[in-house]
Amino acid sequence: MGAGPPCGRAPVTARSEGTVVREPGRDREAPLRSRFLSGARLLLLSAVLLAGVGACGRLIGWVALTTTVGPTAYLLLDHPDTVGRRLRAAVLGHASAVGIGLALLAAFGLWHHPSIVARRGDTTAQIAAQALAVGLTLFLLHVLDAPHPPAAATALLITSGISRPGPPLYGMLTGLALVLAIAPLLTVAASGRARSRAGDG
Repeated sequence: MGAGPPCGRAPVTARSEGTVVREPGRDREAPLRSRFLSGARLLLLSAVLLAGVGACGRLIGWVALTTTVGPTAYLLLDHPDTVGRRLRAAVLGHASAVGIGLALLAAFGLWHHPSIVARRGDTTAQIAAQALAVGLTLFLLHVLDAPHPPAAATALLITSGISRPGPPLYGMLTGLALVLAIAPLLTVAASGRARSRAGDG
C-alpha cells in the first residue's frame, strides 16, 4: 500500500507541463480585490458626478438632485459593457414617465395641487394618479423593451407633486439630463483606462 499525502495537507494532483497552478487563497482574493477596485471606481465616479449635478442645480436655483437621479447614475456607471443599451432604456424610460406623469396630472386635475409633502398626506386622486402613472410607465417600457426601474420613481415624483410643473420639475429634468449626458462618458473613459492598465500589466 502506497503512502498517502502528509497529514493536514491537501493531495496534489498531476498537471500537464505549462499549466499555471494557483493557490486556493489567491483564487479567493482575486475576485474580492476586483470588486473592491470596481467599488472604489464607482464611489469616485458617482460622487464626482452627483456633486457636479447638485452644484449646477444650486447655481441656477433649482434642486437637481432627486431620488430618481441616483439610481439612474448607478445603472449607467456600474455597467460599462452595456452602457449604450442602458442609456437608450434610461432616455426612453424617463421621457415616458415625464409624459405620462404630466398627462395624469392634467387628467386628475392635479396640475396646481399641493404636493404630498406640503399636505403631509395624499388624496384619493393623487393615489390613483401615482398608481396609474407607474403602471403605464412599466407597460410602455416593457413594450419598448427598455427596462429602466428609476423611471417609475420619476413618474411618482411628478404625480405626487414633489416634482410638480415649475421649478421642481425643471430641477429634476436638469439633473436627469446632466446624468444622462455625463455618466456614459465617465463610464467609457474609466473602463478604457482600466483596460489599458490591464493590457500594460
